[in-house]
Amino acid sequence: MKKSILLLGLTALVFMSCGDDKKTTKKETETKVEVKEEVKAEAVKEEVAEATTGNVELGKKLFTEKTCATCHQADAKVIGPSIKDINKIYTEKSADIVKFLKGESEAIVDTDPGQVAIMKANLDGFVKNLSDDELAAISAYMKSVK
Repeated sequence: MKKSILLLGLTALVFMSCGDDKKTTKKETETKVEVKEEVKAEAVKEEVAEATTGNVELGKKLFTEKTCATCHQADAKVIGPSIKDINKIYTEKSADIVKFLKGESEAIVDTDPGQVAIMKANLDGFVKNLSDDELAAISAYMKSVK
């Protein structure tokens, strides 16, 4: 009989201690969810940063290979406006550089007809066969120039 009572007492103790582990407050649950969301957000930020870095590097390579750098320097107007001037105007006007590079929008930075003709000839010669991803990479590179 003593063994039965002891066994019954131990069983009750086990059930009660297991029940305590399963009880979590609403605040603890919310905290756990917040922590998980923060971890996910950080992981997404890291992925975006890695993708952006790769995109900027590809854009810089294409910018040079496709001879954009011949006419456009970071800080100075050479033949065409500087990258910083292009960024400034495109930002102010909420315009899309990729659309311009694809020939889907008009020039908004240097609108001199002679300059526009030179740029259109270069776009047709050097840029027209680039994919949307490559054009986005060039745009990412240009936007990275501060």
